[in-house]
Amino acid sequence: MDENLKFKCSQLEKRLLEIGKDGLCIAFSGGVDSTLLLDTAASLPINVTAVTFSSRLSPKTELVEAAALASSMGVQHYFLTFDELTNESILANPPDRCYHCKKFIFSSLKDFCKQNSLGAVADGTNADDLKQYRPGLRALRELEIYSPLAECGFTKAEVRAAASSAGLEVHSKPSAPCLATRVPYGTRLTDELLCKIETGEEALKSLGFLGCRLRAHGNIARVEVPISEFEKLINMREKIIPLLKKVGFVYITLDLEGFRSGSMDIVLEDFGGKSGR
Repeated sequence: MDENLKFKCSQLEKRLLEIGKDGLCIAFSGGVDSTLLLDTAASLPINVTAVTFSSRLSPKTELVEAAALASSMGVQHYFLTFDELTNESILANPPDRCYHCKKFIFSSLKDFCKQNSLGAVADGTNADDLKQYRPGLRALRELEIYSPLAECGFTKAEVRAAASSAGLEVHSKPSAPCLATRVPYGTRLTDELLCKIETGEEALKSLGFLGCRLRAHGNIARVEVPISEFEKLINMREKIIPLLKKVGFVYITLDLEGFRSGSMDIVLEDFGGKSGR
């Protein structure tokens, strides 16, 4: 670990000690960001609790992995269950859906903390997230949720490097954002649609495409994988096509630009431009 990253890790410990003096609740997804945050906090002399959101928009495999990780750290862990599809502002899937969703679930997390005498809430937002279209960040600010990794300047690459140095197996784990990010803005979210996306994406992952996205455009599946995996995917087309048609897609396409995070945000100018970062 280089000296700059060592310094940032030291700053992260200091920040967690400051905000966690009256008990700290960490929103824990089981991804590399929140895992590094939880692992660091668990090593400090503060009261730490991990809470994972169980919801219609959460890939189910992520919940299992989060529980196993928290258990391995010996941290008290809870699930909070939500049905975002009862909230019209989320169900309608507007460009600022993430704002409404974060406000919805983190408001409940704040209530949980009050009930359990935990003085602060932290999440795994990193410094790179601040440069992207993330309307949910506004909700975090309004609710006074701390983002220690971002505060200490950790980029995603530095989070992975620190997690690797700490011996965390998730250091190379691909990001797993909520299932709604696979749906074009303005397309209403339904249980059927989310289930189709999750089942199809898990089928792709079972074939070895761990860093994939299955974007749903009506009955068209737009598959994103890294460009380096194009040949592999084409060679496996006879396995992939029936799997995705079985879950309900009619047309199966490969996005020639390859995997890229936030590809649904490209069309945001059609909704009046990006807002709410």
